[in-house]
Amino acid sequence: MGMMGEFKEFAMRGNVVDLAVGVVIGAAFGKIVTALVDKIIMPPIGMLIGGVDFSKWAITLKEAGVDAAGKEIPAIAIGIGEFLNAVVQFVIVAFAIFLVVKAINRMNRKPPEAPAAPAEEVLLLREIRDSLKR
Repeated sequence: MGMMGEFKEFAMRGNVVDLAVGVVIGAAFGKIVTALVDKIIMPPIGMLIGGVDFSKWAITLKEAGVDAAGKEIPAIAIGIGEFLNAVVQFVIVAFAIFLVVKAINRMNRKPPEAPAAPAEEVLLLREIRDSLKR
């Protein structure tokens, strides 16, 4: 089997295709969660806290300026708001994955097996025991 045949066999395995579908759906889900956090969840929280726009919330370490040659020097800042948005997004994605895994585990759970009927020897021994008790 040539290299192309081996590659085709590898690429058409169920696990590889499932992984590819999962990555594409995960990327789309990530975009949905990002929009949810940035546009729906964080604005009301910022309004309740006092009109804070979390996407622009930062600690400036060094202000922007212009050097001696006239070249602009960008500000150096720690983006706390962006980090907070990322944490909220992570929590939402982690919770969604938890729910999916929990549902899959519930579907895969096997019902408890009924106890097997006792062997013929056990039945005979029980009969002997019961007749000796009388």
